[in-house]
Amino acid sequence: MSAPVPGILLSLDVAQGDGKVSSWFDRHGESLVVTPIRILVIILVALILRAVTRKLITQLVGRMANSGTDSSGRPVTGFLLNAERRRQRAETVGSVLRSTASFVILGIAGLMVLGEFKVNLAPLLASAGIAGIALGFGARNLVTDFLSGMFMILEDQYGVGDLVDAGAATGTVVEVGLRITKLRDVDGTVWYIRNGEIKRIGNKSQGWGTAKVDVQVGYHEDVDKVRAVISSTAEALAEIEPWNERMWGSATVVGMESVTPDAVVLQVQIKTMPGQELPVARELRGRLKRAFDDAGIRISEPVASATGPASDEGPAPAPAEPAPVPVTPPPTPPLPQAPGAPGAP
Repeated sequence: MSAPVPGILLSLDVAQGDGKVSSWFDRHGESLVVTPIRILVIILVALILRAVTRKLITQLVGRMANSGTDSSGRPVTGFLLNAERRRQRAETVGSVLRSTASFVILGIAGLMVLGEFKVNLAPLLASAGIAGIALGFGARNLVTDFLSGMFMILEDQYGVGDLVDAGAATGTVVEVGLRITKLRDVDGTVWYIRNGEIKRIGNKSQGWGTAKVDVQVGYHEDVDKVRAVISSTAEALAEIEPWNERMWGSATVVGMESVTPDAVVLQVQIKTMPGQELPVARELRGRLKRAFDDAGIRISEPVASATGPASDEGPAPAPAEPAPVPVTPPPTPPLPQAPGAPGAP
């Protein structure tokens, strides 16, 4: 039997090697070619969808931060529009929406990429669910703060520049965030309040305010005259800059708050721009004081003196003090002398 030719053996080995390579490509060709293409498509679609979503959110935020006009182009009335407040609210909402959209889109894309690598996602999702529950219980206060801040911003409960009463502190809003709200009180102290701890909020900068002034006059003054002076003074104040913009209504004397034997107190109310109640009240008090002086209206009854009722001529003169009576001391008796002394009897 003849030995095999070396060239034939070489051709047989090459043929067997090609068969192994072709079978390996048949088994792994999809993983080498199709899987990277799928992963690339998933990433591209996720990035494009994320960019489109962020652009739509940015346009929505731009509409929220407009100049405060309705669809017909007329300005919105009924509440004071604050440009800084609207801008910060829109930016905060936009930031939260963009972050949420990016997290959801990229998270789904990441799970799809892991699925292309034949990774079993069931244990991973179960572990993530358990970890999320544990994190939710451990950081429930933080979650409460974020949820409360999100709803507070979406509902536009208050914003930068508003004067609010948050229960724990009262002051002007300096910064609004998802977790905390910063307030600055009249003393200059900055308060950091967690949004989850705010149970109730009183916004004194929305809608309109009311300036209340208690006017005290003497008991015997003519009340109708006092009302006329108050009304004329308030009307004159409403025609002067800048009070004509701060006063949104005419003064109303609602009635007598108290009556005493010495004075009568009338309350005056004026509808004002939000946050301008105290300045309007202070200015009106000063002008009423000058108006009462010009009209001869006294704010209290004159006090009667001990000698009788007071008159317009002025207080009664004090009685003259009697002149002091001179007192003569009694004569001093002579001292007794011893017997036998010179001059003794």
